[in-house]
Amino acid sequence: MIAAANQPYFLPYIAYWQLIHASDLFLIGDDYAYIKRGWINRNRILFNGAPEYFGVEVQKASSFRLCSELRRAEIDKRKKMNKIYEAYHNAPYYEAGRELIDGILSCEEEVLSEYLLFSIREICAYLGITTPIMKTSEIEGNSLLKREQRIFDFCEKLGADVYANPIGGMALYSFEDFRRHGISLRFIRTGEIAYRQYGGAFVDKLSILDVIMFNSPEEIRTMLDQYVWVTEDGILQKEEAFGGCHER
Repeated sequence: MIAAANQPYFLPYIAYWQLIHASDLFLIGDDYAYIKRGWINRNRILFNGAPEYFGVEVQKASSFRLCSELRRAEIDKRKKMNKIYEAYHNAPYYEAGRELIDGILSCEEEVLSEYLLFSIREICAYLGITTPIMKTSEIEGNSLLKREQRIFDFCEKLGADVYANPIGGMALYSFEDFRRHGISLRFIRTGEIAYRQYGGAFVDKLSILDVIMFNSPEEIRTMLDQYVWVTEDGILQKEEAFGGCHER
């Protein structure tokens, strides 16, 4: 079984959704530390041809507190929806994207991690991602451990023999350390993904909301499979990694 874990993020870019899609179980790190001025409560949308931050505010934000200990501030929904209108009202899938973000911004959950988990599940449903999602706080004793030990612990308890991580984690984790714990470590590397925005130069690594505004769900599902696995032995295509076509 392939397990993956990450902090809950607000409308993250497509690589995050590829990781969920590629896993058999995805864990939301609700009891992981909040990263101030990071990507947990915001991402970037395309506004007048350039990236611009779009997110939700957090009350008393602090990197010394857990995502589950923080609360989001009250959302000025009208202001944010006006921003989305200005940015995307001419995009081909604006109505679908508008309905999705309207529902997310309407959620009344105030606990930051729970609010973000709601948004992640809503987007997964829209994209047709059916990977089960659970919270790391649900694993007894896991929060008492640190760094890799948390991963080793939940992989053992949940029966995962493969741990998947974004490619940026290659500098953090050791193949050998995972192998000693009976776990195969893999990193997911996103392929070249580009699509027509408004006719100018393509702006990449924007929020999944940008992808949704310019592409149909069917087109996005094709993008979700545009990646390779980087392993201790080299690069594997998806078919090699799964011993055939990986279907859910």
